Amino acid sequence: MRAARLKAVLPRELLASVVVFLVALPLCMGIAIASGLPPAKGLITGIIGGLVVGWLAGSPLQVSGPAAGLAVLVFELVRQHGVAMLGPILLLAGFLQLMAGRLKLGCWFRVTAPAVVYGMLAGIGVLIVLSQVHVMLDAVPKPSGLDNLAAFPAALAQALPTFGWQAGLLGLSTIAVMWLWEKYRPQSLRFIPGALLGVGLATLASLVLALQVKRVAVPANLTEAIDWLKPADLLNLADPTLLIAAFAVAFIASAETLLSAAAVDRMHSGQRSDFDRELSAQGVGNMLCGLLGALPMTGVIVRSSANVQAGASTRFSTIFHGLWLLAFVLLLSSVLQSIPVASLAGVLVYTGFKLVDLKVFRGLARYGRAPMFTYAATALAIVFTDLLTGVLIGFGLTLVKLALKASRLKISLIDLPQEGEMELRLVGAATFLKVPALTQVLGSIAPGMTVHVPLNNLSYIDHSCLELLEDWGRANAAKGSKLLIESRGLKRRLEGRVRTNIGIGAAG
Repeated sequence: MRAARLKAVLPRELLASVVVFLVALPLCMGIAIASGLPPAKGLITGIIGGLVVGWLAGSPLQVSGPAAGLAVLVFELVRQHGVAMLGPILLLAGFLQLMAGRLKLGCWFRVTAPAVVYGMLAGIGVLIVLSQVHVMLDAVPKPSGLDNLAAFPAALAQALPTFGWQAGLLGLSTIAVMWLWEKYRPQSLRFIPGALLGVGLATLASLVLALQVKRVAVPANLTEAIDWLKPADLLNLADPTLLIAAFAVAFIASAETLLSAAAVDRMHSGQRSDFDRELSAQGVGNMLCGLLGALPMTGVIVRSSANVQAGASTRFSTIFHGLWLLAFVLLLSSVLQSIPVASLAGVLVYTGFKLVDLKVFRGLARYGRAPMFTYAATALAIVFTDLLTGVLIGFGLTLVKLALKASRLKISLIDLPQEGEMELRLVGAATFLKVPALTQVLGSIAPGMTVHVPLNNLSYIDHSCLELLEDWGRANAAKGSKLLIESRGLKRRLEGRVRTNIGIGAAG
C-alpha cells in the first residue's frame, strides 16, 4: 500500500522538487555572499537541508537551507572571530537545538512576540539592502549598516569610471525582472521563480556583451569548499562571546524555523508539523554544517511556500531538491562560475526589501501602538547597533509591556452602610509595581476605621502587596483601625504558600 501511494505521488514530488531547486539555487549562493562567505558554503548548507533535514524534519513540507535572517549575524561573527570559529559556534548551536527538541521545548520558541520577530526581520532586511548595494557595484561592503550607508556615495562615484557601473546595471536589471515577473507572470508559468529568471537573463546578457564584472567563484570539486572542524578550535568555545554567539544563533534560527513551520501549516491541509521533531532535525543539520564549515540553516518560508504551491504533499520533494543541488554543483559547476555576483546581490536586495513588510507593521495596529513601537524599535536598534542588541531591546520592550499590563490594578475605597466601616476594593493584579499607589490610598484612611479587603476581584496578588496590607493593619491597630482580609480564593491568587493567619483580624 505504501509503495503504491509513493508511486502515485512521485511524479508530483519530482516536479515540485525541481521548482524548489530553482528557487533555492540563487538564494543559497546569494545569502552566502551576503554572509561574507564563498557561494559554495551556501550550496553545502542547502544540500544538507534537503538530504538530511528533509528526511528527519517534523514539518515535512518545510524546506531548510541558508536564511537571509541569519546573514547579518554570520557576517558579524566571521568579521570578529574568523571563518574557523563559525564551525564550533554552529556545532554548539545545533547541539542546543537538538537538546531543546529532545526536551520538547519546541513550543517555547514560538512564544516570541511577533512584533519582535517581524521587527528583527525588518532590521535584517535593511542591513542586507545597505550591504548588498555595494556588492551590486562589485565593491566590498563595510562592517555595519551605517558605514555602508555613509560609504555609498563614494562607492557610486568609484563605480562610474570603472566596470562597477556594468555590475550595477546587471543588479538593477535582476531586481526589475523579479518585480515585473511577480507582478505580471502568467498563471501557467507561475512555477518559474523570478530570482532564477532574473539571474539567468543577467548572466546571459553579461556573456553576450562580454561585461567585465565579478563572477561567482565555485570550486570544480565541492570537497574543496569543505573546511572540516578542527578539534583544537572547540577549545575556543570557552570564550564567553562565542558562547553568547552560539546561543544567539540557536535561538534566532529556532524561532525563525518554527514560525515558518506554523506558516506552512496554514498553507495546506496535510500532516501537521511536529515542532519538537523539527527542532531536533534543525539541530542535526546545523551540527553537520558546523562540522563541514558551512552556513547555518533554518526553515525558510520562501522555498517552503514554493514547495506547497508546486503541489508537494510529502517530504520527498524537499529531499529531491537537495539531490538536484548536489548534482548541479558536481556536474555543472562551470555554469555557476558564469553568474555575475552583482546579479545575486540584486536578488538579496529584492529579498531585503521584502523583509521590511509594511503590511505586517500596519497590521500590528490592531493590537495597539505598543506592538508597532516594539517592531520599529527592534528594527532601528538592529540597524544602529547590532542584531543581538536589537533583539534584546525588542524582548525588553515586550517584557515591560507585559509587566505593565499584568500590573493593572484599580484601587477604590467604598463607604459601607455600617458606620465606621469601609471596603478597599482591588480589581486586577496587585503586584509590587502598585505598592506606591496602594500606600497612598491606605494613607488616606481615617483612624479608627474597619477596612474590609475582599480578594475575589483579584487575578493575582504578590507578597509585597499582601505584606503592605498586613503592615498597615499592625501599624494602625493602636489607633483603633482594623484590616479584615477576606481570604477566600487567596491560595489560587498568591504565589507560594499561604500563611494560616493572614493580616490583622483576617476574615474567612
